[in-house]
Amino acid sequence: MQNDKNSPQICRDILADRSIEQNLFNKGITAIAGIDEAGRGPLAGPVVAAAAILPPNVVIPGLDDSKKLTEKKRESLYEAITNSDCIYSVQFVTADIIDEIGIKPATHLAMRAAANEVAAHCEYLLIDGNDNVAYEMPHEYIIKGDALCDCIAAASILAKVSRDRYMLEMAQEYPQYGFESHKGYGTAYHIAAIREHGLCPLHRRSFMTAKVLGC
Repeated sequence: MQNDKNSPQICRDILADRSIEQNLFNKGITAIAGIDEAGRGPLAGPVVAAAAILPPNVVIPGLDDSKKLTEKKRESLYEAITNSDCIYSVQFVTADIIDEIGIKPATHLAMRAAANEVAAHCEYLLIDGNDNVAYEMPHEYIIKGDALCDCIAAASILAKVSRDRYMLEMAQEYPQYGFESHKGYGTAYHIAAIREHGLCPLHRRSFMTAKVLGC
């Protein structure tokens, strides 16, 4: 099964139930990887992408868009996913690479790396969003896919929890910025800390506007 990587890919906005994966299962496609990312918007830290293959016999109740879940629920689901028969990969692209190539290419780099890591086990990709970047294997983009597909929801949770845990570690190294509370996003506290202490290696220089820097 091979897609022409130069041909337009399908992009759907489905507001019904989570039937997308089941439709593929019914066609004999059982190794489906969901792809999603976390951390496009923060002023500091990496962008993180994950791929998750949930076999048809793996059911994890409560999977949803990570943004809709509490931190406690995300952590619980992260453990359920990683302790199941799910095949997954989590990939980081750091702030210096984001500054070098831009956030959108950096996000695609992380997503491709995650997809490549599970490619040997995968027949088909379901990718959150509508960026329409081509992949080598058959794939489609699903708008709001993290709320519609279990495998994309699982990827969303893996990416979000992995990034949050990393930022908690970095909060110990750079305590003056309060990363434990905002995870690198541009809160008033974070912006005030940047103005007082300057930038650290985690900060995305390309995201620093005059408004953020106060100049």
